[in-house]
Amino acid sequence: GQGAQYIDMGRALYDDEPVFREAVDRCCDLLKPHLGLDLRTILYPTGEAQAEATEQLTQTQITQPALFVIEYALAQLWQSWGVQPAAMIGHSIGEYVAATLAGVFSLEDALLLVATRGKLMQSVPHGSMLSVALPASEIDPLLLPEISVAAINGPSLCVVAGPDDAIEQFEQSLAERGVERRRLHTSHAFHSAMMEPIVEGFTAQVAQITLRPPTSRFISNVSGTWITEAEATDPRYWGRQLRQPVNFAAGLETLFAEPDQALLEVGPGRALSTFARQHPAKRQQSIYQSLRHPQERISDAVFLSLTVARLWLVGVEIDWAAMAGDQRRQRVPLPTYPFERQRYWIDAPGVQRSTAPSPMPNALASEPVIEKPVFALHGRPAGAPEYVEPRNAIEGHVAGIWQELLGVELIGIHDNFFEMGGHSLMATQMVARLQDVFPVDLPLSALFEVSTLAELGELIETLLIEKIEALPEDEAQQLVESMFG
Repeated sequence: GQGAQYIDMGRALYDDEPVFREAVDRCCDLLKPHLGLDLRTILYPTGEAQAEATEQLTQTQITQPALFVIEYALAQLWQSWGVQPAAMIGHSIGEYVAATLAGVFSLEDALLLVATRGKLMQSVPHGSMLSVALPASEIDPLLLPEISVAAINGPSLCVVAGPDDAIEQFEQSLAERGVERRRLHTSHAFHSAMMEPIVEGFTAQVAQITLRPPTSRFISNVSGTWITEAEATDPRYWGRQLRQPVNFAAGLETLFAEPDQALLEVGPGRALSTFARQHPAKRQQSIYQSLRHPQERISDAVFLSLTVARLWLVGVEIDWAAMAGDQRRQRVPLPTYPFERQRYWIDAPGVQRSTAPSPMPNALASEPVIEKPVFALHGRPAGAPEYVEPRNAIEGHVAGIWQELLGVELIGIHDNFFEMGGHSLMATQMVARLQDVFPVDLPLSALFEVSTLAELGELIETLLIEKIEALPEDEAQQLVESMFG
């Protein structure tokens, strides 16, 4: 859905993967008469055009086709590697990709509809959207008449939408109640009453194309369960899909009723993966992403290769010859190994306390302090790295905060906040909690630059040392004692 887009989505794949590039090129050529421009100049701008492309990519009439193109091209690439979906779910515009892959729309008709949908949405007055950390049942009594619930992304995570002034007033009332909330980077109030004027016109546009029964399963955003043939082939359904809330949480519950599966996010970032990891109906399903978050410093190609490896590890069949393409591969013989299922490992020795006169090393090397929250905790998610306990007080404090926010029983030093179920609202809470414990300036962006608890602990330690070294000795001593006792 909207909000996940960024310039250069999958750029390395466009440069190096012929299947991905051909899909992007075909879509962009088909979109030219509808958009009046070549979308590739916005997706993959040259250096001097990046600022303008970034602004254009926030415009709904560009955002929706751009997301469709990247998601569709990624799906073609995965399928060329032998990864075929047993089922699909999309978030708002993502449902159009799922429907196209299922044969409801031809690619040409899908691109026409997506371009039309984006233009119609852009034509209505501006509005705002707000992510709120409350269940829909608790939000409904608080809503102003002009505001609608636009998405139910989790049992306690919703999005509301409406006119700018109404959202501003509602946001203030939530602040007074101490409710976590975050403005979304959108220009319009999607899936709200502000969309009513365009529903009829869009439905008429859908009625002009051929709709076919789906050949594979996908979940309806409207009902939150498997779409029926009657719905998929009814133009009025696609009009309702534009206006009604995205019931993504119910759709996930439907998916999680089938435990023997892996979930793969086919699009930019990890928003849907985060919703899935947090869902209470999740069992042992593994969850992966195709593309990095824009703030992650890793090549798209490397990121995707790691996901391929992780999927293979959980039993997904990969067509290795197709993935290699025309690259030459050589077999490397390795010595055999008897997998006797016996553990042979040299455990790290206990952390030694320093006797140096400086107070800081003693504080940093003290025993971990992991708070034990008094609420139900669940086990570590499937696919999580092997648990390694915190090694010092800083890691212990961080682990305790993650444990409480994520509801995970054991948090280890190799865990990633977002891969363990964190999302942006929770990240804001986490940074605030960390700054209550550690008197350092820790920007939210740091969570994307340091991927594990160990790396975050190391960053906090560095910031603390810099702060302590800048203080007089007596103030430094007091600061250390206030944090670690």
